Amino acid sequence: MKVIRQFIDKIREINARYEKPKVEMSPLIKFSLTGLRIYLLVLVVLLLYKFITVLQAGK
Repeated sequence: MKVIRQFIDKIREINARYEKPKVEMSPLIKFSLTGLRIYLLVLVVLLLYKFITVLQAGK
């Protein structure tokens, strides 16, 4: 259990170190990244929809 505890503590230490990004982002970059996130979510939803419809058609 000690090894697992040390591993978890190390992960927490790394997460704390990189909690705040050191790179400044302009509003355009933030907007672009938000658009990419929305696009990714739409693709995932479409993939799930296609998967469900293929499963139902195979019954």
